[in-house]
Amino acid sequence: MESLRELYKIGVGPSSSHTMGPQRAAKRILELFPDALRFHVDLHGSLALTGKGHLTDYIIEKTFSPIPVTFSFKSDPLSYHPNGMIVHIFDQNDQEMKAIEVYSIGGGSILFKGDMEENPKEVYKQKNMDQILNYVEEQGISLYDYVLENEDDSFVEFLYKILDAMFQSVENGLKKEGTIQGKLKLKRVAKSMFQQAQNTRREADRERLFISSYAYAVAEENADGGQIVTAPTCGASGIMPAILYYCYKQLHIEKKDLVKALAVGGIFGNVVKTNATISGADGGCQAEVGSACAMAAATMAWIYELNNSLIEYAAEMGLEHNLGLTCDPVGGYVQIPCIERNGYGSLRALDAAMLAKQLGYLRKNKVSFDAIVRVMKETGKDLSSAYKETSLGGLAKEFGL
Repeated sequence: MESLRELYKIGVGPSSSHTMGPQRAAKRILELFPDALRFHVDLHGSLALTGKGHLTDYIIEKTFSPIPVTFSFKSDPLSYHPNGMIVHIFDQNDQEMKAIEVYSIGGGSILFKGDMEENPKEVYKQKNMDQILNYVEEQGISLYDYVLENEDDSFVEFLYKILDAMFQSVENGLKKEGTIQGKLKLKRVAKSMFQQAQNTRREADRERLFISSYAYAVAEENADGGQIVTAPTCGASGIMPAILYYCYKQLHIEKKDLVKALAVGGIFGNVVKTNATISGADGGCQAEVGSACAMAAATMAWIYELNNSLIEYAAEMGLEHNLGLTCDPVGGYVQIPCIERNGYGSLRALDAAMLAKQLGYLRKNKVSFDAIVRVMKETGKDLSSAYKETSLGGLAKEFGL
């Protein structure tokens, strides 16, 4: 598996696969061909169908500027992944000198094909959760120690940077009012929700409102092109920060403990990314919100000081009960139902950790995290393409613009 640095990335919304990935690809191509006369980009599959709402063409054009670029939008997907594009590079005589095929495979990660193909650097020898749990038990170490054993010497510093960026995205979102950019004219509600939480007397309602407001704050920032952290994607970026910020503000957990929880949650996201997908265009929203919910459930279980088996149980529930969740953004914007799903996903993560804490001591969970990851992958394959970030079905079709 790759480093958790490839899972947690600080960037701007609204989409890790449609904005951050294409931006990284364009930067790489520009480094290799700085003297190009012009570019032409064929956007395929999901990048074509929801690229306008996700600002794909905008971010590529901005990255290549001042070199001009034109676009073709082709709904047919390329062979490897639904988020594919071909970048045609023209020399000073306006002759095409190269066509580069590149895929944005989720979470801001990219994959070049052909002679530009680059293999990801493997940091973790273990490939799935069973192998990880067996290893830490044999070595007598914690899941956090396992992460430190494999990452570099500056990784703790990196975790603090990620945590601070997450908290900043929450605080930025809680301060803002108005309307999110785009044709939907969606009103920001995180600030009002936070104020409602402050004025709510019933403790249970107040706590859940706080968590929801934190998730909405980040998701609204993401939808409006603000800075967030992929966890594991932009579209699901509100769930992990909501749980961590809640632990910091309401439970008064110190940052030195929260960075450990952040690392542990990341392990579960890495397992999903390695063995299935975190791309909504590939697996539906179960791959994004479902994965984030699993990560946040594991994070909360670590905060509860549960054992490894119960941490796995919490993460498994977080993913299991998002199986089949469709990715059907209205108008191609990462707004409806995406923002609401971040709030709902954060609450579901809290509930999964609580259930693991209560039920895990009564009976052993019969479904492993690895098993549910395999099921999620197969479910994603079976989902119609209309429900995988194409805006051709579901809510997007019902409320088409």
